[in-house]
Amino acid sequence: MAKDLTTGKITPQLINFTIPLILGNIFQLTYNAVDSIIVGNFVGKGALAAVGICNPITTLFILLLNGLCLGASILMGNQYGAKNYDKLHRQISTTMISGTVFSLLLSIICIIFARPLLSLMQVDPQIMDMTVSYLRIIFAGLLFTYMYNCFASTLRALGDSKSPLLFLITSSIVNIIGDLFFVIVLNMGSEGCAISTVLSEAISCVLCIIYIQKKVPVLQLGRKWLVFDKSLLTKTVSYGWASAMQQATVQLGKLGIQAIVNTMGVSVSAAFAIVNRIDDFAYTPQQNIAHAMTSLMAQSKGAGKRGRLKEAFRCGMRIEFVYALIIFSVCFFFATPLLNLFTKDTEVINHGVKYMKLIAVMYFLPAATNGIQGYFRGIGDLKITLISSFINMGVRVLAAAILVFCFSFEIEALPYSYLAGWIGMLVAEFPLLVKSYTNYGKEN
Repeated sequence: MAKDLTTGKITPQLINFTIPLILGNIFQLTYNAVDSIIVGNFVGKGALAAVGICNPITTLFILLLNGLCLGASILMGNQYGAKNYDKLHRQISTTMISGTVFSLLLSIICIIFARPLLSLMQVDPQIMDMTVSYLRIIFAGLLFTYMYNCFASTLRALGDSKSPLLFLITSSIVNIIGDLFFVIVLNMGSEGCAISTVLSEAISCVLCIIYIQKKVPVLQLGRKWLVFDKSLLTKTVSYGWASAMQQATVQLGKLGIQAIVNTMGVSVSAAFAIVNRIDDFAYTPQQNIAHAMTSLMAQSKGAGKRGRLKEAFRCGMRIEFVYALIIFSVCFFFATPLLNLFTKDTEVINHGVKYMKLIAVMYFLPAATNGIQGYFRGIGDLKITLISSFINMGVRVLAAAILVFCFSFEIEALPYSYLAGWIGMLVAEFPLLVKSYTNYGKEN
């Protein structure tokens, strides 16, 4: 249900809002990881590498769609905090209509150009066909992905992070069952995993629609779902595009890293794919904490409560660093058992453990950068998040290329390049944060 985040104690609200986000992403990541676990154990490392190679590509386009939803949700949070319900309704319908058209066009383009894109990624010819098939099936479900993310972002903008969690739990269970059925029973390989993923996303979308129609009066728009307000479109596109480009920039950087990794052989590609799955589990809660900060700050801004906005940032940063300490301990000391969940290949495990232990000690840096980005999103300054993310990824890819191709580093080049990127990001963000934080900390 919708919830007003402009009153009450901030730290409990942030924690209560963040926990469902974290649990939802854990379930989502679980069914992504299940794809890799099942493929790695029942098909082979070629299929495992294919799924891993597709992951950053599909994530790029999913984040592009999600970025549009996230940008629009900031405006929704402002409107809900200001109690401007008529404008909120028009904002929601305009976002849904424009995003649906965009996601359909994107899906068609991606299906057509799947093979050329993978060729650009230097995919090994041995696994090219299975990789293309997997990618095209995932692309076919982009509409479901957009609709779910739009509904979920809208609910979160209204203070409800629990309902999307329930939909994701159901979807995750369906996906796991589907993986087992399509891969093990029907022997469909990586294509079976892709089909299962699309079906689970469609179910999440349908559940959102049913829930909204029955339980969320403020979103029961009826014919208003067909209202397209051109006057709101420009600002929606401005916020959504900046947010989408910020997330797309991050994923483009990952694609650049993936292209470098693909030159190191199938074993390194498989190790990289596995550690990325684990890293997703570790890193995503840091993003969730920042998203909770954004939601609370956006509503506070709409209500004109600048002091509360500042306090939300301070509380969020404390939570970020406590979590970073916990996840460092888990990933560093349990690296080998975690890798063993995905594969028994000794060469793959050795590469993966080296990579994971190095990256674990760096989790305090993304704790800082995610918190700062949550702040700038909350006040509506998305240009800074875009520029700092571009610096992060540009430095990261450049550093990785130099370490691998000039100094012959192996998989350890990747965490060192991440370190360089995060430092570059902080150097760009921190002075702007100090200036903005001081101004927004003053009550009118």
